[in-house]
Amino acid sequence: MIDARRLRTLRAVADHRTVTAAAAALYLTPSAVSQQLAALELETGHELLTRDGRGVRLTAAGEILVGHADAVLTQLERAEADLAAYAAGARGVVTVASFATGIALVLAPAIATLAGAAPGVRLKVLDAEGDASLPMLLDGQADLAVAVEYRGAPRADDRRLARVPLYAEPFDAVLPTGHPLAARPGPLAVAELAAEPWIGPYPGNPCHDVVLLACEHAGFTPRLEHSSDDFRAVVALASAGAGVALVPRSALRGVDLAGVAVRPVESEPATRKVFAAVRSGAERHPLIRPVLAALREAAARLAAEPDAAPVLTATHS
Repeated sequence: MIDARRLRTLRAVADHRTVTAAAAALYLTPSAVSQQLAALELETGHELLTRDGRGVRLTAAGEILVGHADAVLTQLERAEADLAAYAAGARGVVTVASFATGIALVLAPAIATLAGAAPGVRLKVLDAEGDASLPMLLDGQADLAVAVEYRGAPRADDRRLARVPLYAEPFDAVLPTGHPLAARPGPLAVAELAAEPWIGPYPGNPCHDVVLLACEHAGFTPRLEHSSDDFRAVVALASAGAGVALVPRSALRGVDLAGVAVRPVESEPATRKVFAAVRSGAERHPLIRPVLAALREAAARLAAEPDAAPVLTATHS
């Protein structure tokens, strides 16, 4: 009989591509991971991994088994959820990984909601970059992720995850006040900024992907001369005349905008889509259900706020 723990190990190696990285994610030693994989190959009678440069990749048999592993691990999550429901286990800690703006806009309000609606549920919040929360979820370091769409993210139809759309927000152009387009009425076309020096997040940050996609959609590659993941720094650089930027609208709340002009842009790709995700099957867990409900409620209130209506809009499946 195939050991489910070894399937989880194989899944981690398939995700991380090296035994060392998988071991770190699973809080095991590389030796223990190698032993589990060797035992799994003996159980199945097939070679599951092969060397690929400095890492490893799945063999054809490994690909087949990982496909089944996703289904098995999902079913185990459901079994744990059903047992917890049977035990009326609506008391405990849910670890949530989220990027900073998601914490401010929906996660903190959800905590306030849970205090009244589900006082037995306590959240442990981990501040994680938008591209880090999903790997943390899949590796078991978090029970729930508040994440954004980005290149390289698990697909929306990935069977390992159950998603709940929360909100979407546009990116705005941030220009020095002396820029020729700063005072012109109406939205800007991203293509009008093609010749400018740009300020933006580092590669790997999902907002970097949104900026690149919006510029590609407009027919050019931005000349990124300055990089920062701190949008206050991005605005300060724009204020100093160092370049232009596209910034998520909510990230400009509370930022000193003296010296810059903030303008809407005509670009559908310049949008940040935010969602909650749990491992498939876990959405039924009695600790997870009220958290997802509180996040939905916080997102709905956000979209309904009169002063925020032009800023954020609810998303739908």
